[in-house]
Amino acid sequence: MNGASREALASAREQLDAQTDNASVDAATLAEELAAVTALLDREVSLRRVLTDPAQSGEARAELADRLLGTKIGGPAAALVSGMVRSRWSRSRDLADAMEELSYSADLAAAQRSGRLDDVEDELFRFGRILTSNGDLRRALTDRNASVAAKTELVTTLLGGRANPVTARIVGRLVAQPRGRSLEAGLDALSKLAAHRRDRMVAVVTTAVPMDGAQRTRLAAALANVYGRQIHLNLDVDPEVLGGVQVRIGDEVINGSIADRLDEAARRMAG
Repeated sequence: MNGASREALASAREQLDAQTDNASVDAATLAEELAAVTALLDREVSLRRVLTDPAQSGEARAELADRLLGTKIGGPAAALVSGMVRSRWSRSRDLADAMEELSYSADLAAAQRSGRLDDVEDELFRFGRILTSNGDLRRALTDRNASVAAKTELVTTLLGGRANPVTARIVGRLVAQPRGRSLEAGLDALSKLAAHRRDRMVAVVTTAVPMDGAQRTRLAAALANVYGRQIHLNLDVDPEVLGGVQVRIGDEVINGSIADRLDEAARRMAG
């Protein structure tokens, strides 16, 4: 997002944090209601345009949103929606995109409250790896001819009782409402959002053999020293990985081309 939309999103994130920091607010319910508003904005393009029309005052847009949604969503969600439509947006689509981000962030806040955010991060990563290796599953979850109910039921079968309820919920929503993204891209965005929730960077670490707990701790410490931020490790094993270890952070791959960083990580891993 650029310009006005970036500022509006930053303000909306602050509002969401204030809501989810309030113990009396049910973050999971807030997430579901924001997701429902996102779906409405995706379906009703004309409504989305009216709610972001710069020719109308922010107060007028907020009053319209309240008339349409006030009785259908709870107070916390209504307050967030009202604040968002009062803001200026560079594109009407940006309002729906921001609403979606807040819905997922609210669910991640629910996981954080219960002390299970790390679990959710790891489960999202592992599910993405399963999709990469299982073409039949990916096709079943992205089949445009299959009903949303059938696809969400498949997610429930796969994750229900096996993964954190937050993981099952947000993966199900991602499958039901892909919003033009690939499933892999959606999972990657969710993983980054979860990491941001902790103000951490995500490192995808591929090793030739599984790492033990001490090695993971030392590698995380080494990477935190390099980047100046806490690092969350998503671990994968590939016996053919060159050099025994590869670390990807964003678009950067730490391998032999960045010898000083590899050497530093190797020294710390060796203790």
